[in-house]
Amino acid sequence: MRTRILFVILIALLVIAFVLDIMIGSASLPLSEIGKVLTGNSDNIIYEEIILNHRLPKALTAILAGASLSVAGVLMQTLFHNPLAGPDVLGVTSGSSLGVALLTLGSATLPLWLVSSWGQVIAASIGAALILLLVVVVAIRIPQTTSLLIIGMMFGYFAGAVVSILQSSSNPDTLKLFITWTFGSLAAVGWQQMAVMAPIVGCGMILAFLLQKPLNILLLGKNYANGLGVSIFKLRIWIIIATALLAGVSTAFTGPIAFIGITMPHIARGLFRTSNHRIIIPSSILCGAIILLICDFISQMPGFQGTLPINAVTSLFGAPIIIWIIIKNKG
Repeated sequence: MRTRILFVILIALLVIAFVLDIMIGSASLPLSEIGKVLTGNSDNIIYEEIILNHRLPKALTAILAGASLSVAGVLMQTLFHNPLAGPDVLGVTSGSSLGVALLTLGSATLPLWLVSSWGQVIAASIGAALILLLVVVVAIRIPQTTSLLIIGMMFGYFAGAVVSILQSSSNPDTLKLFITWTFGSLAAVGWQQMAVMAPIVGCGMILAFLLQKPLNILLLGKNYANGLGVSIFKLRIWIIIATALLAGVSTAFTGPIAFIGITMPHIARGLFRTSNHRIIIPSSILCGAIILLICDFISQMPGFQGTLPINAVTSLFGAPIIIWIIIKNKG
């Protein structure tokens, strides 16, 4: 009964946050006009343009990115039995950054249209895919999960080193373009990008839901899982693929967004007081979507000069939670 009530509350909060994210911005919009536009009964062209082509896709992107990063965090924390593991521990996020850095910083002669928008998405996707391929190859050859974690971190450090070298030798214009991408942005995803992003996130989510039962068994230990006929090797590969789909596509379209993947699983476990993935995965989806929507409308509240970087706002939420987790585990 308590679980159902909590899910109803989270769904209600998601709807409220979604509406607020559409309402609040450089110009606040009346709720009545939002309802008219969404139901097709508005005759105000300006409101239609703002809502349908800017704020609505941005809010939907926040839901997709928040949900995908949160589920990726659940998968990584279960795989590595580490409460501080996140979707970036395999180096997939760093691979995306490396792809964008090679495009924007290492190719100063490319035309601007190729460096922006779809060019960055494609470069980030290729970078994430290459790192995923390397991690899968390593996972096949090395059975130890801890070693896989260390190697994934090394891939991330290597990619970060290459990015730093490119930054040190780039010109100010291309450097500014790359730094802007690292801030993270939900506004860069329009309906065309959404048509690509949403199905990939959906595939990752379906795979994560299919893994619920073996993930629960994995919580009991590898020996117990092997005794029940669960192939740890195959499970690791599927977890890596699901995480790469969810974290990789989110980073490719929105840029890096910190702390959502690490903190949301802990919020879900704290609310529902369980580690059962049949509850934690859907609750993490709701928590991640709600928090990223809240962070988005905070970043663009009236009174701010421009829009705050979404990456910075999520860090303000996430850092205190990480500190609390460390202190709690210490005790």
